[in-house]
Amino acid sequence: MDRQLWRQFPRVAPQLDDLQGYLLDAVQLTNQPIHHKILALLQSGGKLLRPGYFYLFAEFGRAATAAQLQAGAAALEILHVGTLIHDDVIDESPTRRGVRTIQMKYGQRNAIYAGDFMFTVYFDQVLKSTSDMALIQTHINAMHKILTGELGQMALNYREDASLDAYLSEVAGKTAELFALSCYQGAMLSQAPVSVTEKAREIGIAIGTAYQMLDDILDYAGDPRKTKKPILEDLRQGVYSLPLLLALPKARRDFHAYLKKQHDMTPADIDAVRDLVRQHDGVPAARQLATQWTDKALTLIGTLPDSNTREDLLRLTKLLLVRDH
Repeated sequence: MDRQLWRQFPRVAPQLDDLQGYLLDAVQLTNQPIHHKILALLQSGGKLLRPGYFYLFAEFGRAATAAQLQAGAAALEILHVGTLIHDDVIDESPTRRGVRTIQMKYGQRNAIYAGDFMFTVYFDQVLKSTSDMALIQTHINAMHKILTGELGQMALNYREDASLDAYLSEVAGKTAELFALSCYQGAMLSQAPVSVTEKAREIGIAIGTAYQMLDDILDYAGDPRKTKKPILEDLRQGVYSLPLLLALPKARRDFHAYLKKQHDMTPADIDAVRDLVRQHDGVPAARQLATQWTDKALTLIGTLPDSNTREDLLRLTKLLLVRDH
């Protein structure tokens, strides 16, 4: 599911097309090598899901100008890309979206500064979208949750006894919060009805949780040529994602023989863990849970005001379960 997805949503597609150029203009950095790497990342095939949800929820109201909406959508994508740059440092990832990462090309120090720079651009776009201090505060709160969620991951690394509740808590900050912010800001910025704004965050949390679960599934069952991500990169870094967490209790001793090696696991060890996850049905169990969260999102969306926007939200969210990248 790449950006061609949005051709199915003709009201949103032109706004996202225009957003692409706006994003490139918004990011201006005097360090030209880093600047060009950031632009390459922005151009390299992101799905723009968060701005897309933002624009859809904004359709429930009419108060914001086109310029405010564009800045609000840009802020969300810039925040997302900033967190990805930092993620690549933490994970020591060689590529992102098929592009060599900043940390691999120019070192971790410069990558951290590049991610920090993107956060300053993010807040610049937030201020272009609104002067409402309550809405600005929701951005601050969301960024706080995202960053504490990332830091919370440290406590779960290499934990063979990590619980599903701990996983869900980490996902709520790491991934779901940005989807929640996207839905909520779109509704609030356009002054949508209370019936929409009251549910927007909860819908975003459910969508983001299901989305992260599917990402975890694709790590074990996806085609890296489509995902443009190294397979089992999380496992190499001691991050035990959903399929492993659900399979591990069924064969703790077998898994422990490999997981106890932690960062000393060999490629053969990684493959053995992947095979054990598949043998003990970690992938279908994870898919079932992802379906439950998607169904929750769909149920909540179904309570929104009857409109073409509601139908588009239902259709888009259903597509999240069938994507293969």
